[in-house]
Amino acid sequence: MILDAHTHIFPEEVCRRREDFFADEPAFRLLYESPQARLVTPLEMLPALEEEGVEAAVICGFPWRQERLCRRHNEVILEAMSRWPQKFIGFCAVHPLEPGAPREVERCLAAGCRGVGELAWYSEDPGGQLLDFLAPIAELCQHYQAPLLLHMNDPVGAPYPGKAAINLPEIYNLIKTFPQVTWILAHWGGGLPFYALLKKEVPETMINVYFDTAASPYLYRPEIYRLAAEMVGPEKILFGSDYPLLTPKRYLKEMDEANLPADWQKMILGENLAKLLGW
Repeated sequence: MILDAHTHIFPEEVCRRREDFFADEPAFRLLYESPQARLVTPLEMLPALEEEGVEAAVICGFPWRQERLCRRHNEVILEAMSRWPQKFIGFCAVHPLEPGAPREVERCLAAGCRGVGELAWYSEDPGGQLLDFLAPIAELCQHYQAPLLLHMNDPVGAPYPGKAAINLPEIYNLIKTFPQVTWILAHWGGGLPFYALLKKEVPETMINVYFDTAASPYLYRPEIYRLAAEMVGPEKILFGSDYPLLTPKRYLKEMDEANLPADWQKMILGENLAKLLGW
């Protein structure tokens, strides 16, 4: 069983005329101005899931700055969940630095979204106010018992489009403030798995933290699968492809190269997410 914990879909009008949505959306333009950056609708994702052997996928939106675009995108996610409930697990997306974000999150969770994310601030720097911005959303996730998926990236290494200003101590403080929230930290958590090796406090603080593998073939050597599993436990890792950025086949190849035990692979590829979501 393969369950994908991290994919992205878009409304049809965005897929067909992306240039119409660049105005006042610098992050969207940064990530998707190139025609090589793929955009897919839910209908287009269905045959891809079948081809790749993925039973179901978490579908995420985009952190639009404009509330009307954010709401429209989340409506597409809710509709896809309704039409194909056995294939799509909807997470609603908002721009966490926008004042209307908590209101939209509450609307979507009440309407049936299973989680929140991927939350990201690609072209902005929260500047030490991350807790202030995300606390209302975290409170809602705690109330609705919904996972919260955060975009993460390492603060070191080569720059690339969309590499956000991530302050790991701030992220840790956020998790510590809301220990009952189920956190999913995308892209291997930007290095946070390493700190699970500390003897005091951190393992207890991160008891409800999971890490997904999204974009791993672009970022890390295949050894990351074994090393991360040894640091945080294989039960804390979720397979996420970031499709359509990458296909699941790329990840399966790297897991084989990492010589993961078969039971670890099963956990990462689907069992962990199924248990987390009651799928």
